[in-house]
Parts: sequence; C-alpha cells; structure tokens
Amino acid sequence: QVQLVESGGGSVQAGGSLRLSCAVFGYAYSDYCMIWFRQVPGKEREGVATVNQYSITGFADSVKGRFTISKDNAKNTLYLQMNSLKPEDTAMYYCAAETRLSVCNSGSLDPDEYRYWGQGTQVTVSS
Repeated sequence: QVQLVESGGGSVQAGGSLRLSCAVFGYAYSDYCMIWFRQVPGKEREGVATVNQYSITGFADSVKGRFTISKDNAKNTLYLQMNSLKPEDTAMYYCAAETRLSVCNSGSLDPDEYRYWGQGTQVTVSS
C-alpha cells in the first residue's frame, strides 16, 4: 500500500520561506518519480516541481529560481524548499508519485498522469 504524507505547510509573510516534506511509505522510493502540485479553490491543479528516478528536476515557470525540489532516499522523504514566497503561491500543496516511465521520463506536469497522492498541506502567504 503506497502512502504519501505531506507536512510543513503554514502561514508566512511575503518574502518568507517554507519547506514542505512528503514522507513516503510502502514502496521502493527510488523507483518512482515524484512531483509537487498546488491547487487554489476553483482552479485546476498546477504542477510545480518534479524530480525523477535519476534526480533530474523540473519546475513551472512561476516558481523557477525560488523553489527547489529534493529527496532524501535514506529517509524516503521528498522536500519542496520555497523561498521568496508571494501571495500568489497561496494554495493547497500536494505531493504525488508515479512509476510509469512514460510519465517519469517526460517530466509530465499533468495531475491525471500520477496515481499516488498525499492528502495535501496548506500554504498561505500574506502580503
């Protein structure tokens, strides 16, 4: 049973930083590519940052230069370091995982491509 558990969300002022964590249970962590999504009520889920089995990363243009994605294989944990936060970064953040190479090799940001999801953690950035 694959399980993803996010933590680290909270409220911060614009310009501040947060680090989100996604603990992974129930599978060989290194065999998966992983992604952070975010969603604002009434809008589609947006892919933010990806990392594949080879630790190759990708980022949405809206977060490039501000967010970094990393994973600690020893701890089976994925991270999203968010710096220089803006009010428009306010959203529910989700981590997701997938094993299919067609998805992982493409660095897809399409939420429909990912089968395994966490419950989400809220990030609120005030101006």
